[in-house]
Amino acid sequence: MDLNTLQSRFYTLRSNKMFELFVVMVILFSALVIGAKTYNIPPNVLTVIGWLDVAITLFFLIELTVRFVGEPEKRSFFRNAWNLFDTLIVVVSLIPIEDSEMALVGRLIRIFRVLRMVSIVPELRLLLNSLIKALPQLGYVILLMFIIFYIYAAVGASFFAQINPELWGDISIAMLTLFRVMTFEDWTDVMYETMTVYPFSWLFYLTFIFLTTFAFLNMVIGIVVNVMENEHAQEEKEKALAEGQLTIEDLSNQINELKLIIEAQNKQRDEV
Repeated sequence: MDLNTLQSRFYTLRSNKMFELFVVMVILFSALVIGAKTYNIPPNVLTVIGWLDVAITLFFLIELTVRFVGEPEKRSFFRNAWNLFDTLIVVVSLIPIEDSEMALVGRLIRIFRVLRMVSIVPELRLLLNSLIKALPQLGYVILLMFIIFYIYAAVGASFFAQINPELWGDISIAMLTLFRVMTFEDWTDVMYETMTVYPFSWLFYLTFIFLTTFAFLNMVIGIVVNVMENEHAQEEKEKALAEGQLTIEDLSNQINELKLIIEAQNKQRDEV
């Protein structure tokens, strides 16, 4: 079997939906194996789990090899950040560091194998890419939210510190208390406590909740959804463009063939 035939078969295998589904199942099983190690289990079961972990690592090595060999352009394989991530996870998992000082690193790497789900499932990649591209816009919203937090924390620490120093003792503790209020974690207890001294302090909490929970968090959701829609539209556009390029290439080849036929017919007429 030559290299081109092997590459063609591996390309077909890596593009097969059943193969992708099986890889996803192995990744999920790997996550279950990692979770099982956190329980107090008998030594014989722990040994079986260890062998299963080795088998999963070898499978990931085979799967990565299939994807690499099936790649038409080998140089572009490692230009993909997700391929680099998968390779790093697999290579580090192969290093026997369980009984060394780097054992903690080995366990962390095996935990991060669950993230390979993102590199396998295109929809998850789209979600993560959208979130990353939304970070610049989210940065300004988060900055404005921090300013609001800081102002309200300064006001709260100034007025409510004598009421409950554990919640309003300084500005940093006050910001943690405001985060508790924003997430609605027993925020009414905090409000009623200050209302015993300042009856109109409910305005402080309601305006803060309106600005942060109802306004800024919805802005964050809106930005992420908008970027996701743009990414999805861009992906559809690239697919349509790729299909259009293929059609143009086919038409170009047909035109060239027709030109050759016409030229051959003209030569025959000239000879006659």
